[in-house]
Amino acid sequence: MPNLLIRTKQIILLLGDLVSLYLALYLTLWARYGFSPEKVSWERHLSPFSLLFFAWLLVFFINDFYDLRTSYNTNNLINLLFKIFIINGIIAVILFYFFSPFIDSIRPQRILIIDLIFSLVIVFFWRKIFFNFIKSEKITNRVLIIGDSPLGDLLFEEINRRSQLGYTTVKIEQAPDDLKAHCLANNINILVSTNDLKNDEKTARKIFDCLSLGVEVYNLNSFYEQITNRIPVEHIEHSWFLENLTEHSKKFYDIVKRALDVFLAIIGLVAAVPLSPIIALIIKLESPGPIIFKQIRVGKNGKEFLAMKFRSMVDGAEQNGPQWATKNDPRMTRFGSLMRKTRLDEIPQLLNILRGEMSFVGPRPERPEFVSLLSEKIPFYRERLLVKPGLTGWAQLNGPAYGGSEQESLEKLKYDLYY
Repeated sequence: MPNLLIRTKQIILLLGDLVSLYLALYLTLWARYGFSPEKVSWERHLSPFSLLFFAWLLVFFINDFYDLRTSYNTNNLINLLFKIFIINGIIAVILFYFFSPFIDSIRPQRILIIDLIFSLVIVFFWRKIFFNFIKSEKITNRVLIIGDSPLGDLLFEEINRRSQLGYTTVKIEQAPDDLKAHCLANNINILVSTNDLKNDEKTARKIFDCLSLGVEVYNLNSFYEQITNRIPVEHIEHSWFLENLTEHSKKFYDIVKRALDVFLAIIGLVAAVPLSPIIALIIKLESPGPIIFKQIRVGKNGKEFLAMKFRSMVDGAEQNGPQWATKNDPRMTRFGSLMRKTRLDEIPQLLNILRGEMSFVGPRPERPEFVSLLSEKIPFYRERLLVKPGLTGWAQLNGPAYGGSEQESLEKLKYDLYY
């Protein structure tokens, strides 16, 4: 199955990163101590650096470094690696210079610098080798799209654009008389029909004959979801929600999710106690106005609540009426811009989570004015209100940075519905 194939590649990529980090450590000790690092030196560095590598891999995950749906050219890969390893370097300094009494007495100034360089270079080359390998036609799955539809054309483009997923695709308007022979001749592994096979008995029989070849069969919508991790909003009907949303089947999930929300919110608020007065003071010194910004948002099932954030814009930023936030918004204060980038402005929303109005994960809560506007223009927009809104969600990780237009809101909705 596509998801299993993607998961397997992600695991291989993760294991390769782990091997790369340990190889970088070995080369670092070799460069620092000579041709063959002493056993005692290797063992002394192994435990603390293993803890460090675990933290580094978490940084990889947070930066979506294992999302195979993202294609990196050389420049993008280098830029992202530099960004990640700057963060990793800061984590390493904190670990070795503030927590060393709890793990080991080593303070590896030169070793740490050399290891960061080796790690960056080896991970870069490992990933270039990996992505070139999985794009090889010898190991790709060949997909045959049968039928003619706008979504089929879009799927064709998405697969070709994401060659790192390991698929190549062919599209035909209708199934040939001997579809089985066609699949054999073209080494087809996956069949995707753009038509509803319940209403297309002729095509259904042809595809049924191919099952003996071991090919996988998908309808267009489900395969598009698996390739892109979003729902094609423009191409679904109400029946999709009836088939995919079953409230009774996730009661236990909701209980566990709520317990985690409360637990993590309490930890977050305790951790924010020493930081919050400093943030409040800077906000007050930089611009006049309240420290906490409060605004009505729409929650689960359309219920409105008062969302709270540290104020990141000038006071009276919406004196001319509701406005979408945009990238490099001129209404943002300098410290507000920093808070937005680091998400520090959302610390007060931990109280919204404790009150049960929000969750850590879910669609971002929108304002009533925008919900009304977008509900009229975008199909199924209100259906995102079937779940509790969150501090962050699938759309924030994968979609456009801001929902500052109808088109961007549509793109975010595709990810929200997938979640």
